[in-house]
Amino acid sequence: MAKLEVGYLLPTRDQSVLGEHDSRRLVVQARRAEELGLDSVWAGDSPVTRPRADPLLLLAAVAQATERVTLGTAVLLPALRHPILLAHQLATLDRLSDGRLIAGMGGGFPNPATRAQFESIGIDFARRAGRMEESIAVMRKLWSGETVSWRGEHFAFEDVRIAPPPSRPGGPPIWLAGGGVPALRRVARLADGWLPYPPEWTTYAEEHQVIEQAAAPRPVTPALYATLCLDQDPEKARRRLRTSVERYYNAPFDVIARIQALFAGTARQAADWLVSYATAGARHLVIRLATDDHEADLEEFADQVLPLLREERHR
Repeated sequence: MAKLEVGYLLPTRDQSVLGEHDSRRLVVQARRAEELGLDSVWAGDSPVTRPRADPLLLLAAVAQATERVTLGTAVLLPALRHPILLAHQLATLDRLSDGRLIAGMGGGFPNPATRAQFESIGIDFARRAGRMEESIAVMRKLWSGETVSWRGEHFAFEDVRIAPPPSRPGGPPIWLAGGGVPALRRVARLADGWLPYPPEWTTYAEEHQVIEQAAAPRPVTPALYATLCLDQDPEKARRRLRTSVERYYNAPFDVIARIQALFAGTARQAADWLVSYATAGARHLVIRLATDDHEADLEEFADQVLPLLREERHR
């Protein structure tokens, strides 16, 4: 198995839930993830539904504190923002990080809390997918460095040019979240990468095949967003996972488990579970650790799980 990369989701939401707001601590964790050999560091987005530190401002600080790791959003909600402003922010962040940015994006999960977030900002929730697609088209135009005029369903402007341009021609790669036929078609049509979280590796394999066939010959990087809780006692790990997930999402564990990739168990079991997704096609794993001690569990993951994944990569 080749080119399996492994990343770490910074616990911005976990900090907020616990009433902690030390963004500098998050930057230190990002730097430590790089030191421990992880390939990427990620930050989530949800200003109202699940409040946390702003991902783009945080990653700007991380860009200055690190040298090697890829920086990503998992995932950003572009429909909440105007594409001129978002294109400007992402271009600047790509420039700050010397081209290490991945812009992971999503439409927002259809539930009452997410709907309320859009309504509070004055965005029509029902039109979020179309707004996101148009935003992506607008941003890619603006990232050309040329003067752009646009007239679409959601946005219209004349003679706009942003500076600085991104480090890379065409801007940072855009990865889209989502599963199901409409989302998979959108990924195949628009995205540079795919960042889903299906609870079963078999579903991942089926959906990955759909994307490969629909996008060919254009390559789309297949990734996975997964939540892990590690413990030598699997039953204890399952209890901790339930507590963490319900606190994080403010929703019943069983509801989240039906739609997301969640795992609790030993390091060996976790590695085997992740390898099943890699065998199904995943080439970049974004790991969220379900824990109350993120520093200790990051060390444990890097010491016990990461070497097992590296072994698989070289087989």
